[in-house]
Amino acid sequence: MKLRKGLALLGFLGLMGAVITSGSMAKAEEAKDIVDTAVAAGSFKTLVAAVKAAGLVDTLKGDGPFTVFAPTDAAFKKLEKAKPGIIETLLKPENKDKLTAILTYHVVPGKVMAADVLKLKSGTKVKTVNGKSVTIKTKHGVHVDHAKVVKTDIECSNGVIHVIDTVLLPKH
Repeated sequence: MKLRKGLALLGFLGLMGAVITSGSMAKAEEAKDIVDTAVAAGSFKTLVAAVKAAGLVDTLKGDGPFTVFAPTDAAFKKLEKAKPGIIETLLKPENKDKLTAILTYHVVPGKVMAADVLKLKSGTKVKTVNGKSVTIKTKHGVHVDHAKVVKTDIECSNGVIHVIDTVLLPKH
């Protein structure tokens, strides 16, 4: 009987240790800024390369807060398929201004969580850091312009990331 209670107590303590450890890991992840979070995720390699090419790393590591609609590598592949050579062209130094305009079109000032977005009327326009507005649609899932939001509320020390399935291109 004592052995069973002892094993049960050890099991409970082990479980509590796992809970405490996972809670600590979550806090450690929250401490990462937007850039470090994107790098750690592993599915934003093209976005990170573009942020570096545009010279926006320090900005997105800054205080913020920022809300970033982050296209995945698959989203960039979809863009490349539709417009062959576009990514290589945008990453060239002479296209830094155009690349910056595209990337800042993916960023909204402030920390906007999914619950906040769901309170918006479908069709609401939200101004981006680049000065142009994206349209938020909340019917049939959440969309930013024509991109579907596929994952929400990845909290960072200086804002939040919402993952999208399409690269946003500002209208001229």
